[in-house]
Amino acid sequence: MIQLLKLENISLDYETFSLKNISFGVKDGEYFVLLGRSGAGKSLILEIIAGLVKPDTGKVVLDGQDITENAIRKREVGIVFQDYAIFPHLSVKENICYPLKANKTPSHERERIVMDLVEKVGISELLNRDPATLSGGELQRTALARTLTINPKVLLLDEPLSSLDIELRLEMRNLLRKLNKEGLTIIHVTHDYEEAVALAHRVGIIHNGKIIQTGNPKEVFHKPKSRFVASLTGIRNFYNAKIISSKKALLENKVEIVIGSPVEYNETGYVSFRSEDVVISCDKIDSSLTNSFPGKVLSIIPFVGGMEVTVDAGILISSFITGQSVEKLHIREGKDVWVSFKAVAVKFIGR
Repeated sequence: MIQLLKLENISLDYETFSLKNISFGVKDGEYFVLLGRSGAGKSLILEIIAGLVKPDTGKVVLDGQDITENAIRKREVGIVFQDYAIFPHLSVKENICYPLKANKTPSHERERIVMDLVEKVGISELLNRDPATLSGGELQRTALARTLTINPKVLLLDEPLSSLDIELRLEMRNLLRKLNKEGLTIIHVTHDYEEAVALAHRVGIIHNGKIIQTGNPKEVFHKPKSRFVASLTGIRNFYNAKIISSKKALLENKVEIVIGSPVEYNETGYVSFRSEDVVISCDKIDSSLTNSFPGKVLSIIPFVGGMEVTVDAGILISSFITGQSVEKLHIREGKDVWVSFKAVAVKFIGR
C-alpha cells in the first residue's frame, strides 16, 4: 500500500499543553487508530490534519502534496466530530446535502449522492426526520454520511463510538469496517483499547503530546515498550528487569523469574505477562507452570467476565480468574495462596 498521509515533525505549543514532533504515516486503504487517554492530544492531531488548527512547525502531506497551508475545503479530508455537529434546524437530508450545496453540486447529482450514502450507512428511512428525534447512533450515521458526500481521501473520526451503547457500538464498528474494506482510508482516535483491537490495521500510542509507540495491534499490545503502554492495553504485570542467565531475569524487589526465550546476559529492560496466564491455587502446583510464588491476596475486584485478584508475592501480581474459581478456592483478602504461570507466557522487552 502507498503512503497516503504523512505527518512530519508536527509541533504545537499552548500554555498548558504541547504536541512534540508528531510523525507518522497512514497508507492508502489503512485503518489507523490513535490510542491515548483524555487530554493526550489525539483530537488536536485530527484538527491539524483537517486544517482547523495550524501547527507551529512541521508538515501535513496528503498524496504527495504539502497541504499544511491549504484551506479546509481544499484538503480532501473529512472529519466526524465527537459531538456530531449536526445542524438542529435542518432535516437529516438537508444536513447531508449541506456540503453538496456549498460546493454548488447540481441538484440531480446531489439527489443521487445522498441516496447512495443513506443506503450505505443504513438511514434511508430517516431522510425527513428532525435531528432532535434521532438516537445517538442515528446522529452518528447522519454525520458520517454528510462527511462522505465530499468523497474524502481520508476520513477522520474523533471518538466515534464513545457515546453509543454496546449494541449500537457493534453496529457502528461493522459499518466502519465495511467502509474501510471498500477502500476508505480512516484515522480514528479513541481512549478505548478494545476499539483499537477490533478495528485497527495499525495503532499509534500517544501520551502527553508524544507518539511513543506504533505498529500493528499484535506488536503493540503484546510487546509494549513502556509501563504506560502496558497499562493502557490492560497488561497489569509489567516490571523492570535485568537478565541474570540465558532464561532468567531479576525483577524489582529481587524476585527471580524464568522467561520463555533466551536473552543476552546482563541486558536490562522489562518483563510482562498477562493476568489471564496467572493461575491461583491454595497449594503449590507441580506442573509445567515454571514460575510459582507464594503470596497473600491484597484485593479482589469484579471485572467483565470474572475477577481480578492481586497478590503480593514480593512483587504485585494480577490474575484474572472466574467468579466460580474465587468461590471454589475460598479466596478472600489476606488469604495465603500460590500464583503460577508458564515461562513462555513471560515476554522480555530490552531497553
